[in-house]
Amino acid sequence: MNTSKSSGLQAERSLFSYPKYWAECFGPAPFLPTCRAEMDALGWDSCDIIIVTGDAYVDHPSFGMAVIGRVLEAQGFRVGIIAQPDWSDKTAFESLGKPNLFFGVTAGNMDSMINRYTAEKRIRHDDAYTPGNIGGKRPDRAVVVYSQRCREAYKDVPVVIGGIEASLRRIAHYDYWQEKVRRSVIFDAKADILIYGNAERPLVEVAHRIANGESMDTIQDVRGTAVIRKTPIAGWRGSDSTAIDKVGKIDPIPNPYGADDVGCSKSEFAKAGVDLQSDMAKPITVQPPRLKPWEKVYVKLPAFEQVSVNKPLYAHASRILHQETNPGCARALFQRHGDRSVWVNPPAFPLETEEMDHVFGLPYQRIPHPAYGDDKIPAYDMIKTSVNIMRGCFGGCSFCSITEHEGRIIQSRSEESIIEEIEQIRDKVPGFTGVISDLGGPTANMYKLRCKSKKAESTCRRLSCVYPDICKHMDTDHTPTIDLYRKARDVEGVKKILIASGVRYDLAIEDPRYVKELVSHHVGGYLKIAPEHTESGPLSKMMKPGMGTYDKFKELFDKYSKEAGKKQYLIPYFISAHPGTTDEDMVNMALWLKAHDFKLDQVQNFYPSPMANATTIYHTEMNSLRNIKNNHEEVAVPKGARQRRLHKAILRYHDPAGWPQIREALKSMGKAHLIGRGPECLVPDENSRSKSSKPGHKRGNKALTKHTGFSQFNQANTKPRVGKNKRKPNKSKPTHH
Repeated sequence: MNTSKSSGLQAERSLFSYPKYWAECFGPAPFLPTCRAEMDALGWDSCDIIIVTGDAYVDHPSFGMAVIGRVLEAQGFRVGIIAQPDWSDKTAFESLGKPNLFFGVTAGNMDSMINRYTAEKRIRHDDAYTPGNIGGKRPDRAVVVYSQRCREAYKDVPVVIGGIEASLRRIAHYDYWQEKVRRSVIFDAKADILIYGNAERPLVEVAHRIANGESMDTIQDVRGTAVIRKTPIAGWRGSDSTAIDKVGKIDPIPNPYGADDVGCSKSEFAKAGVDLQSDMAKPITVQPPRLKPWEKVYVKLPAFEQVSVNKPLYAHASRILHQETNPGCARALFQRHGDRSVWVNPPAFPLETEEMDHVFGLPYQRIPHPAYGDDKIPAYDMIKTSVNIMRGCFGGCSFCSITEHEGRIIQSRSEESIIEEIEQIRDKVPGFTGVISDLGGPTANMYKLRCKSKKAESTCRRLSCVYPDICKHMDTDHTPTIDLYRKARDVEGVKKILIASGVRYDLAIEDPRYVKELVSHHVGGYLKIAPEHTESGPLSKMMKPGMGTYDKFKELFDKYSKEAGKKQYLIPYFISAHPGTTDEDMVNMALWLKAHDFKLDQVQNFYPSPMANATTIYHTEMNSLRNIKNNHEEVAVPKGARQRRLHKAILRYHDPAGWPQIREALKSMGKAHLIGRGPECLVPDENSRSKSSKPGHKRGNKALTKHTGFSQFNQANTKPRVGKNKRKPNKSKPTHH
């Protein structure tokens, strides 16, 4: 569904409608320059904008610095790149000279802390975004460190921060690594402005306003940005957050679809002048325009000093932030930090299809910068033959921050743009074998799926469009995706189109035609999906559907695989130690896995990333997905190395290394009957001898894993065959931030 002005989700001007900056005369650079010699070769005496990034420079539309750099270049600016600089002093930040307009600072495609540390806070020794896969090439909290070095190099040059790391730290937030609440990153970075979400629209506006001579203290009202202020912006009406969601005795939050199943309550529509009963034309009355209930309104959040010590207030502030993510109706946020405050403007409007096409059609070289020589960059190798077809996700999984960063509104490219990129991959990518490794994005099957009600889409505050059930306003017709797949398969020189992005299977079963198309043509033996858990308690805190939905999808998957004459396997992903998970929940999931003869090789413990709903639950041990009342729901949260290791061990019930810990836990839980050699047992007893536990013993078959496949079951219920895929597991596909 295309947006229109009446939907309330369209920006006032197109991304590429600004008058070009004078430096447009230099034309596009083969690669954005990374040193003075490259600037000289282009005839530049200086850069207008310098982007500092924690990733190696890959000129590809899946890498944030390339997308932002090329978009700014298309506006006429001369853009330089300082990639993975030595942060020990300011020297590397002076390598391209003083930028005429500003520094743009990003940690890269990944948060620098998640990039550097495991979920158990152990240091990683690799980095997929670095040549040679070498870890340690970027500092912890890279946005803060890089920004401070930019200030040291040229103290009078504005600093604009963005990317995933800054985006998810725009207000006071719980920090897993220090186990405390930190203030908004804009204060620590000493930046002039923070851009959150996909940055094209706000960054282009900021760049042109600076280029037109505006000072940073006047650029305060750009959507998708946060700034430091002493007072709210003049002309905005204030509302205390407790008037929306009171702490203690709380009025219920209105049904996100209201009495009429649309995005706001009836009273809000009445205030906005919207007649829900009829769309008929009405006589025009000449009068001053009436503001909608959310326009020019800001919400005053509890101060940093309060949320840092008061968990109910932290949960409350988190709830407010997550309600204010719809660009159609979001209010600004205002949170005091000492004698200053962070002002967070409403989110930027999503890109239109034409704008997305333009962004992805810019002159990317689609390869790493030549300075890296033959050094391999794993993240590039992973995505060099994949195509990003959309942005955003309306799933709302509590442990994921995609919604808070990219938004719930699906932004899709046109078929023509996607086919053109496939042809470019065929013609430009060295060693192309005819296989497109992915057509996807945050999910595989949300392409062109949008809310069917313009009113609901522009006013809804619901956290998820598919939980606890799929909203009746949500379009689940997969015809656009099916048509895209068919056209992509017909591109000359393309032998196979694989789908590597995760499939949202609760949506897929709404349109079995999609499942058949996917299974018949686009599964390379294995398809990954993410049930995440089997038990209702954890699933309710994850905002994920129950296993009944998974069973329906598996039934369709097996049916269409058989019809296609193919042996194909599902690869389910599970999370251990997620908030809301008890030891008993983990045991029940392990029993389910054993009953299905499924063994997990690598297991992901829950990782509390900044600003995610599940991170709030982890920190507060309260169900912040509901009202925070005096009698609020307390949530079981696995904390501490011992319990987190136990949950991981239970999920890997087949691994002898975890048996002693599992036995001890089962006994303490009163479940000693699960210890033994019987088919109903989870682990053998201490006196049992296991061939796999003998030193030096080599197992004949590799365990079934989420990387080697989930066996199908035939009607005779015979033992499933073991997957034969011996490849190392891939890390997650990088996405543009």
